[in-house]
Amino acid sequence: MHKGRRLQAPKNLPVRPTTDRAKEALFNILANRLDWESTRVLDLFAGTGNISYECASRGSQAVTAVDAHPGCVAFIEKTATQLELPIQALRQDALRYLERNRIPFDFIFADPPYVFTPGQLASLAEICRAAENLAPEGLLVLEHARQTDLSSLPGFQEARRYGQSVFSFFGPA
Repeated sequence: MHKGRRLQAPKNLPVRPTTDRAKEALFNILANRLDWESTRVLDLFAGTGNISYECASRGSQAVTAVDAHPGCVAFIEKTATQLELPIQALRQDALRYLERNRIPFDFIFADPPYVFTPGQLASLAEICRAAENLAPEGLLVLEHARQTDLSSLPGFQEARRYGQSVFSFFGPA
């Protein structure tokens, strides 16, 4: 629908967007795992909203983008409106959102800051995989630095490396 459209985020946002190459590879993998029309999506640490836009443009009817930075949320809201995409952007701490959430998502994508320690990433994975956050057949993908190995965590399925980034895939608890 919006293929090839370039989005220019404001320079003052504290983000590290997923590279186009990594994002393309991720969505090629997800194409075989998710039925977008019936997929409820949660994009944590959403930044510029790139993952949210991709999910919504592929047909997901319910996309929630969570970020603590007001500029990021404003950019996502503005862009989603311009592109007429069904994205709800929330200004909130991602972990606090997960603690209060009671709606299970079919796909959760989390791209926390690379300063998250392995322990913080393990806690994030555990909270995301809780029954109230991830649906019974749901999929969690954590993006993290390549120096971090999450393969020993419960629910781990596989890891894919793209440059300095790694996508770790997890099933539900």
